[in-house]
Amino acid sequence: MKIDAESFRIHEGAAVDLDKSPSRVAPVYGSKAQYHAMLAEHIKQLRALQSVLYADNRYAVLFILQAMDAAGKDGVIKHVMSGVNPQGCKVFSFKHPSATELQHDFLWRTTRDLPERGQIGIFNRSYYEEVLILRVHPEILHAEGLSGSPGAETALWQGRYRSINDLESHLHRNDTRIVKFFLHLSREEQRKRFLARIDEPDKNWKFSTADVEERNYWSEYMKAYEQCLSATSTKNAPWYVVPADDKENARLIVSQIILNMLEKLNLRYPETTTQRRNELAQIRAALDREQS
Repeated sequence: MKIDAESFRIHEGAAVDLDKSPSRVAPVYGSKAQYHAMLAEHIKQLRALQSVLYADNRYAVLFILQAMDAAGKDGVIKHVMSGVNPQGCKVFSFKHPSATELQHDFLWRTTRDLPERGQIGIFNRSYYEEVLILRVHPEILHAEGLSGSPGAETALWQGRYRSINDLESHLHRNDTRIVKFFLHLSREEQRKRFLARIDEPDKNWKFSTADVEERNYWSEYMKAYEQCLSATSTKNAPWYVVPADDKENARLIVSQIILNMLEKLNLRYPETTTQRRNELAQIRAALDREQS
């Protein structure tokens, strides 16, 4: 079944209204068996492309996942990236900044973990937290010791959007390719998943009172996401709003988007030069002589 991945893309300059963006769409798979078969094929293709990405050594790739709690970020990483070589893929999860990190600009702690050429980097949450959770909880800004004047929050957020866009433009010019995913979960589906975390003992560790408290700010978070997605989805670093109420569907959509992006890079194994072929011939001859 063909997945129209581009239908989930936010085009540059487009206004985002998450109330009009579905958190559930018709599944791209017809059965559980077909889901597993499709995901296995995606993983197989991704494994092959990762191998060429490493050998080609021209591009770095960064995938960013943002979402409300219980939207399935961990599951996407676990299932979609299950077949890649761990030597060529690193996952970073950004929690509350440390005291040292708070002494730097808001992009500092994440830029330290950007992928190198030939590598895949995954940010489970990212520098986008600085225009999401801080926008909902502006009191956290006090810990960052900013020098801005009181009441200048609009300029602050616009400045941060610009800093993010400038960073991502810089990275693109230097051959880091970025794709960003917002896993769009409904409030009702989050409630069900929270209940599952309570009812299933092996999921209790995932749940905290703070998760429920954040539900009280649902509307504020949706507004923050809308403004962030509108301001920072660009041609070279697009956002995709992925319906996440169906976990399996979301994984297939994300994996298809990743495959599409990697295929557009026209990756290739380095060509063997005449000099290199002659060198290999000499090595083969030496190895053959060891048998005689």
